[in-house]
Amino acid sequence: MDTCIASRYAVRMTQLVTRIDENLAIDVDRLVAEGIVDSRSDAVRKGLRSLIDAHQRKTTADAIIQGYIDTPQSTQEVAWTDEATRRMIADEPW
Repeated sequence: MDTCIASRYAVRMTQLVTRIDENLAIDVDRLVAEGIVDSRSDAVRKGLRSLIDAHQRKTTADAIIQGYIDTPQSTQEVAWTDEATRRMIADEPW
């Protein structure tokens, strides 16, 4: 049964082979020893997920910023914030 699970796992997973410098390997092994990651492979997977997530977030942020550059908010659209701020200040028991 274990062989069957292992073979299905191997078929569904793409293998990446890469070389890293010794200092990086030592740092990864330290993460494994401290229980931060389960294995070197786990560290690579988590690192890649983090890199992809950061890239996707930056891409989304850049698109939002470009949208506001292309179509800035009007004075009318943001006027409520000034009024809300005035009300909050007025409500303070200075």
